[in-house]
Amino acid sequence: MKCDRFNPLQWHSAVGLARQICARVFRDGGSPADAVAAFGLTNTHVASWNKAVDLIAEHLCLRDFRSFRSAA
Repeated sequence: MKCDRFNPLQWHSAVGLARQICARVFRDGGSPADAVAAFGLTNTHVASWNKAVDLIAEHLCLRDFRSFRSAA
C-alpha cells in the first residue's frame, strides 16, 4: 500500500519499522492480529501480514504527525 497522505520518506521508514515489529511477533508465534493489537489498534480481524504492516505503519505516521503538530 502506498499512502499518499504522508511524506514518502516517513512512510518508507514507518513500513520498515512495522515489518520489523511484525517479524518479531511472527517469530514469537503470534498472528497478524496480535501484532496489530500490540499497538492498541482495535482492528483485530486482520488476516494477513501485509494488512498488519500497513495498519501499523499508518498508525506510526499518524502518531508522528500528531506529535509534530502539537509541538508547533
